[in-house]
Amino acid sequence: MKYILLFITVLSTSLLQAQQADVLIRNGRIIDGTGNNWYYADIAIANGKIIAIGKLSQYSASKVIDAKGLYVAPGFIDVHTHIEGDEAKAPDAKSFILDGVTSVVAGNCGESADDMAQYFRFIDSLKLSINVAALVGHNTVRQLVMGEANRTPTAEEQQRMEALVAKAMQAGAVGLSTGLIYIPGTYSQTPEVVGLAKVAAQYNGVYATHMRNEADLVHEAIAEAINIGRQANIPVEISHFKLSGQNNWGRSNETLGLVQQARAEGIEVTIDQYPYTASSTSLSTLFPDEMLADGADSIRARIDNPTTRAYIKNYMLARLKKRQQNHFTYCQIANYRSDTSWNGKNIEEVNLLLGRKHNAAAEADLIIDMMYKGGASMVFHGMSEVDVKNIMQYPFNMFASDASIRVFNSGVPHPRGYGTNARVLGKYVRQEKVLSLEEAIRRMTSLPAQKFGLHNRGLLKPGMMADIVVFDANTVIDKSTYAQPHQYSEGFQYVLVNGVVVVDNAQHTGARPGTVLYGQGKTAQPSH
Repeated sequence: MKYILLFITVLSTSLLQAQQADVLIRNGRIIDGTGNNWYYADIAIANGKIIAIGKLSQYSASKVIDAKGLYVAPGFIDVHTHIEGDEAKAPDAKSFILDGVTSVVAGNCGESADDMAQYFRFIDSLKLSINVAALVGHNTVRQLVMGEANRTPTAEEQQRMEALVAKAMQAGAVGLSTGLIYIPGTYSQTPEVVGLAKVAAQYNGVYATHMRNEADLVHEAIAEAINIGRQANIPVEISHFKLSGQNNWGRSNETLGLVQQARAEGIEVTIDQYPYTASSTSLSTLFPDEMLADGADSIRARIDNPTTRAYIKNYMLARLKKRQQNHFTYCQIANYRSDTSWNGKNIEEVNLLLGRKHNAAAEADLIIDMMYKGGASMVFHGMSEVDVKNIMQYPFNMFASDASIRVFNSGVPHPRGYGTNARVLGKYVRQEKVLSLEEAIRRMTSLPAQKFGLHNRGLLKPGMMADIVVFDANTVIDKSTYAQPHQYSEGFQYVLVNGVVVVDNAQHTGARPGTVLYGQGKTAQPSH
């Protein structure tokens, strides 16, 4: 009996010592995504999942990562991106991966694929280096049913839009997005959006909104977003929470207060933010909404009308005056297809380059001329660093890039597409101590996973998918700037997606193990 017990003991010890993993991360400081303090441990990964965390001396693996002196965290989840159209151009998604991002949510600001099921098949067949979840866009749905008409939908049109939202949710969308500052979303009234949000709610979706206004009428816009959540009984995500225009600086306590009041009422409202004082969107947002209806030909026809052109010009000049500025210097060109030599210059600079009069009126004429030729992608400088930091400290705020997959050296885009997470960790955590490292990681991982229903992501614990970032907290930093945006972040030494090493010693391996992250409507029946 003694020999049998000894044999069993030796056999058990041998089996224990022989445990095999695909990847083993040793000696790291674990930040698990909960917001709790870091701790030392090893992580074993097999078949794409975390199988053990602790002192794992009994494990071996074909790939061993020594994380001594480094932090190990869940892969970051970027909840507000615009990757549509760039997936095949840059499937390695380096701008995201080298900033620690392993999963993104697409379909924001009301713009998504027309056919979500087809889009998901495309993503799965293409294979990216990152995982992709997607919202169904209100603007897209409205265009499919109503074009760019500036009116309220008929009852039949509303039903058709609601049916399209239901179809998208059944295909696996994680919610509904709106872009109420963009055509045709700006032409919609609250009841229209509530009807669509109610459909998304039946499939446990989220309502994510680029609100109707982020400047002078921001209070009213937040109130509308909250009201939609209240009426539709759906969780609300307010996108890229900010205050535009110098005349609105200092109002972040007011706007955050509205969110806090809603949460106290029992409405699940959260926000996201990019850590910069400049936004980026279309040049068309400078035009009056009603001038943008019915497509490019209609816009050009209105500009050709001297009376209408004068109206547009006076509208822009009045807005500029309200911003307490004398020139359109804050408007920097990111990508102007008609003349790419203007990329990176602001409107005032281009106006002077053309030899026009140095005044706002001439600059407004330049903007109108650019719109006549198809418009441009822009970077708008107009936020307060004090407000950015104040919003950053709000605990139910996530970090998001609001960016596409950057095609290296294409245009002069906003630096947030390369450096959002590294900027938070380097500038605002390490240098300025606006928030703790553990809290920043929580906002990048478990909070977005919880909000968008990505239940097997966002935490480091056994059974979770192995989306993991290993970084140096002492050196992590964003390198991308407004003048030279095409620079990757530094400090992310290893990145794993679904258990596959995509970044090894700060170099992209070429691996593309990303997958579609489906919403609950993919398998669930609508709840009533």
